[in-house]
Amino acid sequence: MMKLTYSLVLILLSFSAYSQIYKWVDDDGKVHYSDSKNRPVGQNAEKLTLKVNTYTNISYQVEKKRVEKVVMYSASWCGYCKKARKYFASNSIPFVEYDIETNKRAKREHEKMGATGVPVILYGNKRMNGFSVEGFKRIYTPG
Repeated sequence: MMKLTYSLVLILLSFSAYSQIYKWVDDDGKVHYSDSKNRPVGQNAEKLTLKVNTYTNISYQVEKKRVEKVVMYSASWCGYCKKARKYFASNSIPFVEYDIETNKRAKREHEKMGATGVPVILYGNKRMNGFSVEGFKRIYTPG
């Protein structure tokens, strides 16, 4: 249910980067989300402040630890993660994926790296935050 709620909020955010999201609970206990304050009379709406943790820009850095395979820290709802998966599969690039929402160890490692979004892609001693084909080609040099 949490993933569904989170996905709904992300979909609502995609319509406008500057929209405000409101949440309220009806008399039956059902939670509602909207980008409008319009709601049934007597229902108090809570204004939500959301932080989306997907990288919008790609950045690179050199990691201390060398990784000899492609490793991706991801989330199931992440569009850039999906694009990376598809690219890896279509180009026969073996990779290991860790979902930071379902794997506690992956979440800890993601936090330990100081990462704030997904995907985080590691190869060799290089790290890529976000994903683009051109950007990935810069860090990926199979031996």
